[in-house]
Amino acid sequence: MTDISSNLKQKAIRTALTGDWETAISLNKTLLQENPNDIDCLNRLALAFTITGKIKSAKTTYKKVFELDPLNTIAIKNLKKLKELNPQKQQATDYQINNNFLEETGKTKIVELVNIAQPKVVENLRTGEIISLCIKRSRIFVQEDNQYIGVLPDDIGRRLIKFMKSGNKYEAYIKSATIHKVHVFIKETKRATKLRFQPSFISTSETPFVFDKNNKIKNQVKNRFQDDEDDEEESSD
Repeated sequence: MTDISSNLKQKAIRTALTGDWETAISLNKTLLQENPNDIDCLNRLALAFTITGKIKSAKTTYKKVFELDPLNTIAIKNLKKLKELNPQKQQATDYQINNNFLEETGKTKIVELVNIAQPKVVENLRTGEIISLCIKRSRIFVQEDNQYIGVLPDDIGRRLIKFMKSGNKYEAYIKSATIHKVHVFIKETKRATKLRFQPSFISTSETPFVFDKNNKIKNQVKNRFQDDEDDEEESSD
């Protein structure tokens, strides 16, 4: 691979990480002009087509991957998801994400997973893939099609478990993945009424707050969730 091609490949990957899918399509098409049989490039292009709603082009590209590598796990997995889409709408509803992974204070967060899966699993992850958050053994496990990917850090996990059990809903996506690090984008999609003034995510410098009956903001040093955490710490001593 020439230096130009190598730089172009890195740029194509970066555009996907920032959610610039149209540019990603253009760059990957350029790379394929030099090497039409680049499977990684074809998979990247197919994913970009999928996220931008170009389902027919995505399917055609994945079929090209199959011609080169009939057992390619990425193409098998993603084409299966495409076939499960509503054929009348032909839109990538399950793939539609905020193209720039824009963070919204209190409602979204980019999190680095801990205890990530083996490299052979992580290598198959792609930016924008939908993942699931599962509560297991007082922790939140991150999975993709029932395949273990990693675990949320304990501080974030404990907080989200309380919120999820209280009625909050979340969706999550792969933000970036290397064999050493996996970052996920988590978004609050529904907030329970009783938690309406409780942000899902807070920085370490912030103190949660609630509104009193007169709509005045009160600092809540020891809210219900903090009390629960204190109880947990005492019980573990």
